[in-house]
Amino acid sequence: MRIGELAKLTGIEVETLRYYERAGLVQLPARQTNGYRAYGQDAIERVNFIRHCRTLDMGLEDIKRLLNFTSKPDADCLDVNHLLDEHLARVRSKLISLRTLEKQLIQLRTQCVTGQRAADCGILQELVAAAHGEACACHPSDGSASLSKRKSHE
Repeated sequence: MRIGELAKLTGIEVETLRYYERAGLVQLPARQTNGYRAYGQDAIERVNFIRHCRTLDMGLEDIKRLLNFTSKPDADCLDVNHLLDEHLARVRSKLISLRTLEKQLIQLRTQCVTGQRAADCGILQELVAAAHGEACACHPSDGSASLSKRKSHE
């Protein structure tokens, strides 16, 4: 099958497939006499494996390592477990960062609760203050700075 057919069957863009080839994730297929790539069933399975790993937010280097294990069925899978544990640790770290980001955005959102002129918008004023290096509601320097406290000191 040609690259376009492989792309359609796997739901991957042609350019992504070419990138995977360059990265060594998908083996370069034999070429037909007319120069077209000739992919087999194994390419579909490999691309689906890669696509599934990508939905799990795995990086290409980790996927490459996992693919190497699939070609060594007698190898000890302890390294696979270790790889997944490392990925899980990265995901947990991202979750902590995302929860922090959520709290910051909630705090920033509380600075403007009604529709008003942009010049009076508390969110915009906070962002401008932060651009000037001042503490803001979402990144207070002492844990409690906000626009209302700055205004009370003026």
